[in-house]
Amino acid sequence: TMAMAVAAMAGCGSNSASNDTATTEKAAADGKVYKVGIVQYVDDASLNQIEKAVEAELDAKAKELGVTFDYKDYTYNGQADSSTLNQIATDLVAEDVDVIIPIATPTAMIMQAATEENQIPVVFSAVSDPVTAGLVESMDKPGSNITGTSDALNTEAVMDLMFAANKDIKKVGLLYNKSQDSSTVPIQDAKDYLDKKGVEYVEKTGTTNDEISLAADAVDAVFTPTDNTVMTAELAIYEKFVEAGIPHYAGADSFALNGAFCGFGVNYVDLGTATADIVVDILVNGKDPATTAVQTMSNGIATVNTDVANQLGIDYSVFDGMCEKVVEIQTAEEFE
Repeated sequence: TMAMAVAAMAGCGSNSASNDTATTEKAAADGKVYKVGIVQYVDDASLNQIEKAVEAELDAKAKELGVTFDYKDYTYNGQADSSTLNQIATDLVAEDVDVIIPIATPTAMIMQAATEENQIPVVFSAVSDPVTAGLVESMDKPGSNITGTSDALNTEAVMDLMFAANKDIKKVGLLYNKSQDSSTVPIQDAKDYLDKKGVEYVEKTGTTNDEISLAADAVDAVFTPTDNTVMTAELAIYEKFVEAGIPHYAGADSFALNGAFCGFGVNYVDLGTATADIVVDILVNGKDPATTAVQTMSNGIATVNTDVANQLGIDYSVFDGMCEKVVEIQTAEEFE
């Protein structure tokens, strides 16, 4: 979809009529200051990558359009706490911001509730399943004041990688936090996949590091979707998996950065950039969130932690050709 969007934009650029309208819009918007609220769910490598990408793209677009996107005064972190997030929502509404960018599903849901009456536009990022979460009516026509970008996970593709690396898997651990909406659909997809294959699975749904590290018991591989609870714990638990000889497969590259064997999914920098582009379209070009489709990314980058791969003795060259590309990284806390 990214490639198509780029192609579509290139198409408009060559059309002189739309260039004229772009110029008038630019002139009309020139010098304008927009107040942009950014609400981070929790500090973790994926979500921080998104936030940085959103800010970088807003800065680039501000230069290009001669406007100011003031987000520095309105950027908050909810620390995964719903009462903190509710307070942030109240503050942003009181500040009368022009748009709110919530990162991750729980943040988006709280910002949705806070803007129902005032209809401040909300452009979310990294919401895995906006329809099931009740944020939008459909991906094509969200229907209210909310749209954004989704990091929906292609679970089957992750499972294919898992079985390509070891076709003799007898039992898979499914590790996630039950209260994270983003995990519901991919966990069901994983169960369906394993049922079809006749492979046993066990669910582990801890929320603390201790509970999560207990998941390293008696399985051949572990799968985690884009689950922020497990993501936040990954650095603290990955060594237990390695010691137990268990590869951890998960739904984002940041898991691998923090010690999982393989992260598979969207490029979070692209996701953040696309999110900022939607914001600009709504603020500067007057696009209506209700009719602005939720964007999904092409899903297919496998990120392998080479330290962990070596320790587990896994030959991941089998992944070549199974996905868009294979990226190699080593364990670190944040992306450079």
